[in-house]
Amino acid sequence: MGFFLHEIGRKPSLAILTVKDNKRVFRGNLDNFLDLIRTGDRLGVDVYVVTISDFSLTTPRMNGYRYDFTKKRWRRELVPSPQVIYNRIPYRKMEMRPEVQQTIQACNRSGAVHLFNPSFFNKWSLFEWLNNSRESKPFIPDTMQLKSANDLKQLLRKHPVLYLKPVKGKAGKGIMRIDRITNKNNAHDYRLSRQHNKQMTYTMHNSVDDLWKEWNKRHGSEDYIAQQGIALTRFNHRPFDLRALIQKTSKGLWSVSGIGARVAGKSSITTHVPRGGSIDDPSKLLAHAFGAKEAKHILSRARKAAVTLAKQIERASGNQLGEMSMDLGVDTDKNIWFFEANSKPMKFDEPQIRKKSLERIIGYSQYLINHGRRR
Repeated sequence: MGFFLHEIGRKPSLAILTVKDNKRVFRGNLDNFLDLIRTGDRLGVDVYVVTISDFSLTTPRMNGYRYDFTKKRWRRELVPSPQVIYNRIPYRKMEMRPEVQQTIQACNRSGAVHLFNPSFFNKWSLFEWLNNSRESKPFIPDTMQLKSANDLKQLLRKHPVLYLKPVKGKAGKGIMRIDRITNKNNAHDYRLSRQHNKQMTYTMHNSVDDLWKEWNKRHGSEDYIAQQGIALTRFNHRPFDLRALIQKTSKGLWSVSGIGARVAGKSSITTHVPRGGSIDDPSKLLAHAFGAKEAKHILSRARKAAVTLAKQIERASGNQLGEMSMDLGVDTDKNIWFFEANSKPMKFDEPQIRKKSLERIIGYSQYLINHGRRR
């Protein structure tokens, strides 16, 4: 009863959920949190930060953090019990802690609060979910869980290029590439490319078993998937892909907030910016490859694909999702491919996408408060 009493006559409230930190107040992208607090302020939603250790579902108030813009510092104070929780716990390891899992499960079960995006995605689960639907399956490259040398043999018979990706990877870390090369005896050699930050290392192997041994030395304890390499469209001889932000609107419907492009760094095997990739305008890059009219058509198809994929990911995950970023590729035949989705998107650097992304988080929170079904 207490919750509903203190709900009357107050501003809608959104708590950004994170974890405490020894070196500073709490973990996460603090600039991102500030932008969200400002946007909430402008649109009439009370936004503050709450850590797992302070969070409580049973009290009308709890300790949280507000930002004092005049003194430029965070203030710990009593905040109202939030109506919506935005999960921004920054790392998988932190999210898997028992006390974090307990809080997330309790929020999921609670009728008093709406939590969206309860966890990071697992790459293998994503591909299983998307392969299970007739609508999303056409966008999915041939992908397997990497368990043995036979999995590699099977895929390398069909595809001249493979990408090996850690199931719990982030920002391109740990991705490797295999190229099947026909040698002068008409047999196959295999080149394994690995990237550490912006440095590339190559090793040559004359058999898949030899390649498997090398890979085994390199991947640590991480689980991996192996995936068909796609012949991506290029700009100045460098492959590029599309980075889409898909969010729910103030009507609770999926919509693309914007699409950016990422061009691979010199000799890099991924387009991720921390690995040397750069940001560019998708219309320009696609027009350079296919002409302006076709570029427009491809972007429109990419938007439709992104919404189809987001709907299927949410359906299959069984969780309430409010946003995700997605890496999509366009091959030289203009086909659109899905590479990965992230349930906790990084900040988009494109100003118009950034502005819309913040407004949509606030708008979707208002939708949940006004129309969301209490579970």
